[in-house]
Amino acid sequence: MSTRLQQIDSLRDLRQYVSVILCNRYQLQIGAFQMTERVLIRGGKPCGIHFCLHGPRSVRFSAIWETDRNQILFYGSGGERFQKTQLTEAPRLGYAAA
Repeated sequence: MSTRLQQIDSLRDLRQYVSVILCNRYQLQIGAFQMTERVLIRGGKPCGIHFCLHGPRSVRFSAIWETDRNQILFYGSGGERFQKTQLTEAPRLGYAAA
């Protein structure tokens, strides 16, 4: 599993980064498949975002941005983690819930 260091300035950039990493990993055309997201809540407060890329033949690839550790964890369709990205700076999660 590889670990990368990345700076992300906005939620839009975060979405784009997640989409590009997942599409490149599985040789999918960027933007051709729907990606959904859900804000994760712990103790009544937002603590991250779960991204899900809905690929061909109902295959799903996912990534989770953990705000506590400020990292993104990427997972394949079988649940195996294939990459971790440590963010140097990250957008505020409060904007995602709006």
